[in-house]
Amino acid sequence: MGREHKEEPRGGFETLIGAQALAENIHRQDWVVVDCRFDLADTDKGEHAYRQTHIPGARYAHLDRDLSGPVTAVSGRHPLPDSGVFARWLGAQGIHNRSQVVAYDDLGGSMAVRLWWLMRWLGHRRVAVLDGGFQAWRDAGLVMTADVPDPEPAVFKGVADQRMIVHADALMQQKAGRVLIDVRTAERFRGEAEPIDPVAGRIPGAVNVPWPENLGTDGRFLPAATLRGRYKQATGLEAEERVLMCGSGVTACFGILALEVAGIPGARLYAGSWSEWIRDPRRPIMTGEG
Repeated sequence: MGREHKEEPRGGFETLIGAQALAENIHRQDWVVVDCRFDLADTDKGEHAYRQTHIPGARYAHLDRDLSGPVTAVSGRHPLPDSGVFARWLGAQGIHNRSQVVAYDDLGGSMAVRLWWLMRWLGHRRVAVLDGGFQAWRDAGLVMTADVPDPEPAVFKGVADQRMIVHADALMQQKAGRVLIDVRTAERFRGEAEPIDPVAGRIPGAVNVPWPENLGTDGRFLPAATLRGRYKQATGLEAEERVLMCGSGVTACFGILALEVAGIPGARLYAGSWSEWIRDPRRPIMTGEG
């Protein structure tokens, strides 16, 4: 269903990379692998799994601690980190502005995309998600280890591109040509189930393109043409602006990556997403069909 990248494209890997391609390049000094495994219901589970076994040389990124900022009374569950703090964290992992970074998890890429998006937010394009995740690496019989690396610190310089973000106040205003894409499951989108946030429903006018449906039965991304067809059917290709959202701004990044793979770049992120939207009772909510 997905595909294996055999050669490094000009400019580096910027969306997906296959397990074999990673294995062929992992020894290179300018390549850095980051393990992003995380479980929303058990926030220590991913780090425990990392310490048991991981891809050789991989650093660990904790969603709450490393890839998010502090939660406030008005924020969603995973606010964006301060860009300077995040840049310093990248440097502490040995990541610099020439690094090829590869992020992976064990949930189809739905956590690893956060690192992918954050690095692009700071202007770094040489970052990719491991297609098929840790399972693809393991199933290929590639080497794993429990050794935790001690990276040599580097300097990472980046400037956050605020044009990649849309805030709640902007979404309160109708805008011609904008399509708001909610990547949560259909049940959550319709308000029939809400396992995480205290209020169920969706933002009026949003369309639903659940993130898991971008993956094949093998856990890898569907081909670009298939993805393009999905988004064309759901949102049309004439949209001037696509904004992605989810529960807390993490799996929304998965939708942005899927659009990039589909050849539809430039989507923006509503970083606060549903868990921020419901903080203000003045913001409208819809449930049900339609």
